[in-house]
Amino acid sequence: MHDLHEADRILKLVLDHAERHKLKSVTKVVIGLGSVIEHGSEINPENLKFNIGVLARQTMAENAEVVVKKIKADTWELEEIEGDK
Repeated sequence: MHDLHEADRILKLVLDHAERHKLKSVTKVVIGLGSVIEHGSEINPENLKFNIGVLARQTMAENAEVVVKKIKADTWELEEIEGDK
């Protein structure tokens, strides 16, 4: 469940970026994920992708490809957001 909290934070940033850049849809999101501990457990990349997909339903990011790349850090970062104008 801890992955859901971070997925929500990431999706909000993605949607904010899309609105600021006047995108009609988000087609791809690339996330760099380090060793992030949330509520005592490390965030799992597959769970994070799944939860972003669930939360993105009925938004402009609904059909976006979500790519999670492991990085050497103790945080996550949005590396890339692609979309259609």
